[in-house]
Amino acid sequence: MFVALSRFAVANAMEEAVRAAFVARPHRVDAVAGFVRMEVLLPQGHPEEFWLMTWWLGEGAFDAWHHSHAYHDSHGGMPKGLKLIPGRTEIRRRQRIAE
Repeated sequence: MFVALSRFAVANAMEEAVRAAFVARPHRVDAVAGFVRMEVLLPQGHPEEFWLMTWWLGEGAFDAWHHSHAYHDSHGGMPKGLKLIPGRTEIRRRQRIAE
């Protein structure tokens, strides 16, 4: 099992709109080969920061999704005008070894 941890931070006070977009997301990734599940987390004390954890059957499935047109299209539900804090966007890759 492979886990991708994606982090970003909102620069222009649109946190509530971003939260609403995740709640109402169209679940496009759910049908992608190798996708298992996704969770969206908000660190306590940092309301501007979002963490997405996606579980995949393998790293190759994540890479195929991440480099696809469908990946870019999936971000269409994010609020228009959203700005991110430079330097606080990253993807970390992890291999799950135990549950």
